[in-house]
Amino acid sequence: MKLTHDLIERKSALLIVLVLLVVSVGGAVEIIPLFFQRSTTEPVTGLKPYPPLQLAGRDIYVREGCFNCHSQMIRPFRAETERYGHYSVAGESVYDRPFQWGSKRTGPDLARVGGRYGDEWHRVHLNNPRDVVPESNMPAYPFLATTKVDDSAIERKLTVLRSLGHPYTDDDIQGAKAALAGKTEQDALIAYLQGLGTALKGIK
Repeated sequence: MKLTHDLIERKSALLIVLVLLVVSVGGAVEIIPLFFQRSTTEPVTGLKPYPPLQLAGRDIYVREGCFNCHSQMIRPFRAETERYGHYSVAGESVYDRPFQWGSKRTGPDLARVGGRYGDEWHRVHLNNPRDVVPESNMPAYPFLATTKVDDSAIERKLTVLRSLGHPYTDDDIQGAKAALAGKTEQDALIAYLQGLGTALKGIK
């Protein structure tokens, strides 16, 4: 046994291969079963794929890097659930590509922000966060209020998402451009925020 141990320590290439093998097997044992658990692959009751306006808002959320300061993952600890609400479950994120779970919180977690504030509050907050939260260090996004939503790819986007398993109908796809007509990027982002966490509203 000692001879084998000495051999592995002296042969760096062999050591690297064995370490990679152990990490690969360990990772596979932890990750692969998750693909077969219904709780991680099926949507929670009442969850629907994003309608066109919310989907456009989600793209703006990602484009502007909001995830760099706001997580969307409430951990199952009392301190978190008392502040934010019910802990996050995987079934809430089956229609998120990519999902927005994470641990970065320069600002508060947004997993349950839907319905917590009115649309007008969000408009003021996006135009100048310090008007509603004086100590905020969040940048202002006034340009969202005057920038029209780009609808050039929305039909193709819904078609691709449907091919990935999102239950969009032909009517959803054909009516996507009309749903974005006359809407600003601010409208879209607010629609996205107002939908966050609403599938589990009322669960304690």
